[in-house]
Amino acid sequence: MTHFADAARQTTRALRELFPRTPLQRNDFLSRKYGAEIWLKREDLTPVRSYKLRGAYNAMRKVRSLNPGQRHFVCASAGNHAQGVAFASHHFGVQATIFMPVTTPQQKIDKTRAFGGDNVRIVLTGDYFDQTLAASQRFCAEEGAHFLSPFDDEDVIEGQASVAVELLDQLGQSPDLVILPVGGGGLSSGVTRYLRAESPQTAFRFVEPKGGASLTAALAAHEPVTLKRVDNFVDGAAVARIGDRTFAALNWVNPAEVLIAPEDRICTTMLTMLNTEGIVLEPAGALAVDALADLGPEIAGKTVVCVTSGGNFDFERLPEVKERALRYSGVKKYFILRMPQRPGALREFLAMLGPDDDIARFEYLKKSARNFGSVLIGIETKDAANFQKLFDQLDAAAFQYRDITQDEILSEFLI
Repeated sequence: MTHFADAARQTTRALRELFPRTPLQRNDFLSRKYGAEIWLKREDLTPVRSYKLRGAYNAMRKVRSLNPGQRHFVCASAGNHAQGVAFASHHFGVQATIFMPVTTPQQKIDKTRAFGGDNVRIVLTGDYFDQTLAASQRFCAEEGAHFLSPFDDEDVIEGQASVAVELLDQLGQSPDLVILPVGGGGLSSGVTRYLRAESPQTAFRFVEPKGGASLTAALAAHEPVTLKRVDNFVDGAAVARIGDRTFAALNWVNPAEVLIAPEDRICTTMLTMLNTEGIVLEPAGALAVDALADLGPEIAGKTVVCVTSGGNFDFERLPEVKERALRYSGVKKYFILRMPQRPGALREFLAMLGPDDDIARFEYLKKSARNFGSVLIGIETKDAANFQKLFDQLDAAAFQYRDITQDEILSEFLI
């Protein structure tokens, strides 16, 4: 453990040739809200707006120190790891071939190319990441290049540990609690490995998105397992299988210390941080802050560090984030109303709406019977309690309706 801590400190010093340490900022808004000292380790402020640059740089540095002739690196990524590899390859003056799924948004492709310049070649292949990964590994073997894993690599883990080196130096004391997002496990492995040696009194909480809880599954099975289904909304942490090396570094974790964050709640956290603090976080970058809601009184009076792991948010996704946040907060609902086909029925329904209720969607789906027609209605209001008043009136008037706000299948097709 001492060797790892020394290596992490050496890596942190080496990183200074690439970028200054990221800020550790006390957040007044969150501190007041939770009655604690809440600090944010702003990994969203690295040159590539995520901590991934640390691991990519360190792995590339280590490989080149052992084999200076290695000038070709390969990775498979549609996001932050790709940008970290691109930035590092330009810094070292080596070539990087980056495989991305065909479905990768153009914005991410352009940013990766901008960071790497002429040192990067991007290959778009595969509809799904597994296909992209397989193609990159075949290419790597054929070309004799070095494959850079996004998380399941000792040098990458060591690079991510530099986050812990910095925050401990910046805080000047041991935090009571550090909250870490978990995807493949590289960040959480590196940070906990360092802090358990250098700050043994510090406790940890780990946060996974509900649709990609690979650490939770691995702890239950006592080994890494592949999730049958992954919700890719939290794309920076939605990993189907935690790494073998990272799980070996995290198998001591108590399952009770792993928190699950619903994707829609993460959206409310993203909007709060944007609107209140002016901080742009991607879904994975908001995980640690989002977990504060689950801890509540447990953290009162304590010094807590949340690692905001990334800020690569495409603002074209903002309407979706707002929509999901409104639904989670209960102030927007969708329902199917069986509308009587008689004069005055629509006017009767509209009269039930309160002054704070706004129709966001109104669409006739079909005339389901001679005397009735199905209508898809979206209502947005200022207070979630207003919906119970509306539904009480609908019941009293014998209007038939079905709330489909949380119905994943119907929502996917109709909304």
